[in-house]
Amino acid sequence: MIRRKLNEIQEMVKGSGLKKSHEDIWINGVSIDTRTIKDTQLYIPIIGEKFNGHEFIEKAMGNGATATLWDKNQPIPNIDFPFILVEDTLDAIQTLAKAYRNQLNVKIIGITGSNGKTSTKDILFNILQTVYKTHKTLGNLNNHLGVPLTLLEMAENTEIAVIEMGMSGLGEIELLSKIASSDVAIITNSTNVHINDLGSVENILKAKLEIIEGLKPHGLFIYFGDSPPLRVGVEKLDLKQKKVTFGINRDNDYTVKLISSENEGIYFELVGSDSPRLFLSMLGNHQIYNAAAAIAVAQYFNITLEKIQEGMLKIEATGMRNELIKCNGFDILNDSYKSNPISLRSVLDTMYSFKKYKQKIVVLGDMFGTGENEITTHIDIGEEIDPSQIDYVFTIGELGKYFAQGAKTRFPDERVFSFMDKSSLTTKLKEMIKKDAIVLIKGSRILELEKVVDELK
Repeated sequence: MIRRKLNEIQEMVKGSGLKKSHEDIWINGVSIDTRTIKDTQLYIPIIGEKFNGHEFIEKAMGNGATATLWDKNQPIPNIDFPFILVEDTLDAIQTLAKAYRNQLNVKIIGITGSNGKTSTKDILFNILQTVYKTHKTLGNLNNHLGVPLTLLEMAENTEIAVIEMGMSGLGEIELLSKIASSDVAIITNSTNVHINDLGSVENILKAKLEIIEGLKPHGLFIYFGDSPPLRVGVEKLDLKQKKVTFGINRDNDYTVKLISSENEGIYFELVGSDSPRLFLSMLGNHQIYNAAAAIAVAQYFNITLEKIQEGMLKIEATGMRNELIKCNGFDILNDSYKSNPISLRSVLDTMYSFKKYKQKIVVLGDMFGTGENEITTHIDIGEEIDPSQIDYVFTIGELGKYFAQGAKTRFPDERVFSFMDKSSLTTKLKEMIKKDAIVLIKGSRILELEKVVDELK
């Protein structure tokens, strides 16, 4: 993590007001949260819609903060404590992160996409760390605060960092990419997942392509070549950087082919190469796309196929994403972090591919952000669920009930259950689960379906 004297911090953020007697004080890391701040960290109070971090300065001090950045428009408390005054603390943490990144001899890999960015990050991190000192985005810290915090957590000797970049509107990925100043940029795909935020598929594609804005002139741009709109969008750009495509179509630079799907992962091969078949310890046939992107980056950094395979044997995946949990007599496939049409259809295919289970149950919650046709979208996916592959369909939520409506066109009523609260859902689930069953839990983050998982364990 960042370790600097306060006079260096003040210079890095272009701040002012630090007393001479405080200049040689060291900080070890930064925090924006007084609840988790550690001794000797720099406190950076953020102003949000419903809170003002400046109001918690005394709590930050009491919990170990060594110093603070401070919005010069906020009243300064009459206390003996190191203050560095800045125009805006959000801008300051982003500026600090960019400055720190530029001080380190580190290669940055930026990843964005409508789906697959977290899985790609996890696969790539596990491969890279077989050879390099590697850092990655923790959890889902992928926004205008998360990316700076991730960069500031890098150890000084980090060789490669894998940085996930999310967005909620136009301009955000451009900002993040310029903060990170990537050596490699990846777009896993571009779909209508953010249609509510951006209004059109064209704007979503435009937002994803913003990752190029921070890509170094001699960097590498890797993108999903099976997407015609993405290919067209890239071709319209006058890019000087090297471009590499991946996918299952033969015209990609990295073409992958699925061999088989097992209960612990997937076997696949690189088409047109002399490589042996490869195994990825992640569930879901769609993971071959994420593996292809990761392999393209790994080979760019001269990692051998032997080391690539070593890295893919045991993926330390981010929680609540295709997470297989062993319970007493049955398994849970926990994919409760988010849900959208593409990821839901993919995980349903994963459920269909399982052969060893004697019972398969899906628990589906609301998909948010699917646009004006959200009800129809839920009904359509419900109608697609295969009754020969799934024994019971459980749904939860105002939109989730439309999955049930669609499912009942193919399932008898006694195999479809719809609920509005987690407690009733969990009670019924416990009644229905048999030995050697697998239960999929899938829904948008706001539903907190991980609580259902916890109750079932």
